[in-house]
Amino acid sequence: MSEDAVDKEKRRFLIALTAATGAVGGAAMVVPFVKAMSPSERAQAAGAPVEVDISKMQPGEMLIVEWRKKPVWIVNRTEQNMADLARLNEKLADVPSEISIQPEYAQNEFRARETKKNIAVMVGICTHLGCSPKHRPELAPDDLGQDWLGGFYCACHGSKFDLAGRVYKNVPAPTNLVIPAYQYLTETTILIGDDSEATA
Repeated sequence: MSEDAVDKEKRRFLIALTAATGAVGGAAMVVPFVKAMSPSERAQAAGAPVEVDISKMQPGEMLIVEWRKKPVWIVNRTEQNMADLARLNEKLADVPSEISIQPEYAQNEFRARETKKNIAVMVGICTHLGCSPKHRPELAPDDLGQDWLGGFYCACHGSKFDLAGRVYKNVPAPTNLVIPAYQYLTETTILIGDDSEATA
């Protein structure tokens, strides 16, 4: 066939049609792969912030909620608990929380927001091997000694934390309990896992 017999317009049309079909087919193949890489609704929900109503909490009570498949402790500390925190400083490994994980607004002796210092919010997982310590609010129990002023005790390996989640010296846990990001939506509602809209 001679070059003169080729219909150049028809050839251009077929090339454009083939390219367009290939592009559409390629996009159709890529979409499922991109969707598969984005997290599922269930995965997104597992990491989503959690709202907690603390309106019924009495002083001295602890509430446990789940966030990102971890227990989060909310403790309404009594006036005595708050006063006792300062008495423990000599027994603690990281009083200023310099090597521990917490938001900047919780890097204080109470490890809490300034607006509600009596409310402690912390991840209930020991920083040693990931066990969950037990809440031991009683004073001077036989198994923890006369100087125990309440806190959390991990029976697995003997780590101890005060009611601000600060770790005692000479125990296996290397750092204080983790304080997650949190904020108050109202006077009695805490949002755990997000502090982006917080004002105090």
